[in-house]
Amino acid sequence: MQNLDRRLFLKRAVIAAAGVGLSPRSWAQVNGANGDVRFAVVGFKGRGRSHITDLLRVKGARIVALCDVDQTVLDEEIKKLRALGHAVKGYTDVRRLIESAEVDAISTATPNHWHALITIMACQAGKDVYVEKPVSHNIWEGRKMIEAARKYRRIVQSGTQSRSHSGLQEAVAWVHAGNLGRVTLARGLCYKRRPSIGKVAGAQAVPAQIDYDLWTGPAEMQPLMRKELHYDWHWVWETGNGDLGNQGIHQMDIARWFLREKELPPRVFSVGGRLGYVDDGTTPNTQLIHHAYARAPLIFEVRGLPATAGRDPMDSFLGASVGNIIHCENGFVVIGEGPFTAYDRSGRVIRTFSGRYLNHHENFVKAVRSRKSSDLTADIAEGHISSALCHIGNISYRLGQRVTQAEMVEKIKANRESADACDRMAAHLAANRVDLGKTKLVFGEMLDIDPKTQRFVNNEGANALLTRTYRAPFVISDQV
Repeated sequence: MQNLDRRLFLKRAVIAAAGVGLSPRSWAQVNGANGDVRFAVVGFKGRGRSHITDLLRVKGARIVALCDVDQTVLDEEIKKLRALGHAVKGYTDVRRLIESAEVDAISTATPNHWHALITIMACQAGKDVYVEKPVSHNIWEGRKMIEAARKYRRIVQSGTQSRSHSGLQEAVAWVHAGNLGRVTLARGLCYKRRPSIGKVAGAQAVPAQIDYDLWTGPAEMQPLMRKELHYDWHWVWETGNGDLGNQGIHQMDIARWFLREKELPPRVFSVGGRLGYVDDGTTPNTQLIHHAYARAPLIFEVRGLPATAGRDPMDSFLGASVGNIIHCENGFVVIGEGPFTAYDRSGRVIRTFSGRYLNHHENFVKAVRSRKSSDLTADIAEGHISSALCHIGNISYRLGQRVTQAEMVEKIKANRESADACDRMAAHLAANRVDLGKTKLVFGEMLDIDPKTQRFVNNEGANALLTRTYRAPFVISDQV
């Protein structure tokens, strides 16, 4: 890290001199043989509140601090916890929180552009980290997060909690055992309603209770050019990754899990657009991504518009709207809103996997105590690859050119699975009164990737989007 104040630097030096990577015995000695893991939760306007709820249910976990740049949100949550008998300290600046010797672990659910910096700083300060999905805002960040976790011997859990679903674990093992034959296609679906965020005529006032400098952090300081600061940051590139990185990361992770792929694919392309309205969002609300793995492709679909214009219900495919379809030689598995179900080729149910979501934070605390990252169901290395799948799909899209529907069909006619998905996407847009004869789609660049280096082959324009320019002093250094 660079440009952080001298006090934080000295704190890290003391930690490093004492030995950051504590063994299981030394960790227990510091905190007491049966001592609680002392948690701080960072960012809880939305998903972070679930972190608080989950941690309150974990035996041996104790919330001792909260941090949020919105003073109103911070004060409200402190009040709730104190009413429950929990003595917590409040922070607005996460750097000051990370300095605290009274905190053992960080659980963070800030906007995406803060994930990597918080994780790396916490690792350097000798703290374990639970970081929400996507774990990073770009691919380079994810690589640095893994590097920091390993260098400082920290336990870092990715917030892809489907890895802790007992029914899903059973379904994956059952497919991997060959009960439906070879996997031929892994499909992810994110059909989730995302209405317009509106369009403003000029810069908006930031609420007085929010420290906008801290909120912006590593991103470029820009005027607020949307109605809502909170949540709608997902739909602008500077801070978010669209619904591919918001909801879709879960289904991307599940699809890769079934495929047993541990690296990026050798090729990717994406097609889509922000369609059906004009607003201040810049990320696509309709998108198709094709990851060309050698053994079987991973195809992902994002739809933010409803099934039909003016109605609320969403589209579904083989019974799922937000979920996965795993196609195999002898049938398919639907991972959707209901019981996970395996079908034979005729569509007859042959098995269901009920199960439930186990407490992902409980799994994290188990690994914190054992000091074994192998005890995690979603180690940072797993979270990085799944997040990177989202990032490379978005990079293809961002480098794309607008094409007619006929041009799109011509470009992918040889790829049967993606051609079919694009036909369904076109029908979906027509049902939402989007005329592709007048409104062109963005067809992303066909990008070749070196899975080992996680860089694009002979495409410096794409490689430039593997990272970003960081705003001082919120800088991630190459040497973590």
